[in-house]
Amino acid sequence: MLNITLISLDNLGMNDHIRTTLEKEGHNVKHINFKHFKYKYPSIFHKIHNFILKAFFKTNLKHQHHGREIIKELEKNEKQDVILTIKGDFIDPKSTLEFKKHAKKTIGFFNDNIYRCPNIKRVLDSYDEVYSFEKEDCEKFDLKFASNWIYTKKEDQDKNTFEYDVFTICSIDKRLPILIRIAEELRSKKINFKFIAFSKKHKPSDDHITYINKFLTLSEVDNYVSKSKVLMDINRDGQIGLTFRVFESLGLEKKLITTNADIKNYDFYNPNNILIIDEKNPVIPKSFFENEYEKIPDEIFNKYTVEGWIKNVVY
Repeated sequence: MLNITLISLDNLGMNDHIRTTLEKEGHNVKHINFKHFKYKYPSIFHKIHNFILKAFFKTNLKHQHHGREIIKELEKNEKQDVILTIKGDFIDPKSTLEFKKHAKKTIGFFNDNIYRCPNIKRVLDSYDEVYSFEKEDCEKFDLKFASNWIYTKKEDQDKNTFEYDVFTICSIDKRLPILIRIAEELRSKKINFKFIAFSKKHKPSDDHITYINKFLTLSEVDNYVSKSKVLMDINRDGQIGLTFRVFESLGLEKKLITTNADIKNYDFYNPNNILIIDEKNPVIPKSFFENEYEKIPDEIFNKYTVEGWIKNVVY
């Protein structure tokens, strides 16, 4: 039995599956979810000061606040066997380095890439071991590789008839034109779909896509996933690490349409189950929907479960 602290910015609840699984395996686990450590500027001058810090000194008052609050929580407990941090780039490096005082081993995991989130580089030296889902970052910075994980199971999905042939949800960024092109391709083939795009500010008008300005809960997203026959994954520019959408499809045994061509290099890849499309000219044949999903071998599947992820990263 180990004493383990999980530190993460867990907006949707994905990381809490790690906590519950570790507890089922007999460990004492504390989850410090620092999304709850809200920072409020004491004055407009602090806001201006933070802008200068971010622009010229690559630091952030909010990240410092996260670090101080996390250290306070760590000081309440005895020294841990393991501290596992996810999204440590949202914590100031001084604090992440201090985690070592509170654990025999510290581990960092990043499911963003350094191209998109350069602050990751600032905290790489803070941990005893560092894992990333981005193969290129692993090679360039000598990190260990770990993908995201399967947190869904086939029996979790809705037993009713599927409402949508294809579903995806993503933030509005450079992927929006790609999403629109895919929607037009599906509509031209008379394939039913549900696409949701999130942005706090951007409110375009489009018949193909549902736009929202508030995050859906994980249970709300899971409900849409459950009611959909095939899932859609659009990777971010410069990212080849696999998103959670891929692992939702594996867990629920649903087919996947993706723009991420690197997926063909994974041992679970099966062209019957996974359709790789060109983001500039997406072609989605109706025949892809006609064949049933082919179950992947258990020895491959188990590597990508939460249990398999923990065995790879924590133990």
